[in-house]
Amino acid sequence: MKYKKPPRLGIALIVSGPSGAGKSTVCQALRKIKGDLHFSVSCTTREPRPGEKDGIEYYFIGNDEFKRRIENDEFIEHADVHGHLYGTLRKEVIDFVKKGRDVLLDIDVQGAMQIRSKTENDEVLRSSTEFVFIGPPNFTELERRLRSRATETEDAIRTRLENARKELDCWDKYDYLLINKDIDKTVEDLKCLLDILHKSTKRLEDSGFYV
Repeated sequence: MKYKKPPRLGIALIVSGPSGAGKSTVCQALRKIKGDLHFSVSCTTREPRPGEKDGIEYYFIGNDEFKRRIENDEFIEHADVHGHLYGTLRKEVIDFVKKGRDVLLDIDVQGAMQIRSKTENDEVLRSSTEFVFIGPPNFTELERRLRSRATETEDAIRTRLENARKELDCWDKYDYLLINKDIDKTVEDLKCLLDILHKSTKRLEDSGFYV
């Protein structure tokens, strides 16, 4: 029997968690380790933070442009988060996984649940997506991390904390849960998870593994 390596869909690794859990820091570190991992750049209507560049962290666009893209069905998910619009472009995910490329999505819980819902009727999304929730050790630590940023008003921090309580209740809607006590350990765990997911059979084509 001759072995034939079959083509496969890429993995769409969807990482979510409340503000302060450290998901963006974890994702940034994973991207440095996995150089071939495509990072899905989201669109947002918020203003860039210091050091952020258009097309790198986000595509920074206006409200009118964002709504036009919604009407054109360019997003696989979009949501209003903390008063700003965020969305994941379809081309940033589907085009890459169809070519066998792995894609990393750093998105909020609302967006992740939208994608989860769409997997019911979308074979590509159903076969390629994996959902990972990054959680804090406890809520006290979450609040400490948010306040240590010193970049937002007290009202903004309270809003994030209120939203975080709701988001933390969604952990069981994800496939995997990582508690971020130590950033290096969490990054290593996520890397190992991605390596293991490459052993999964669900993204292999039905053309046959052995011929």
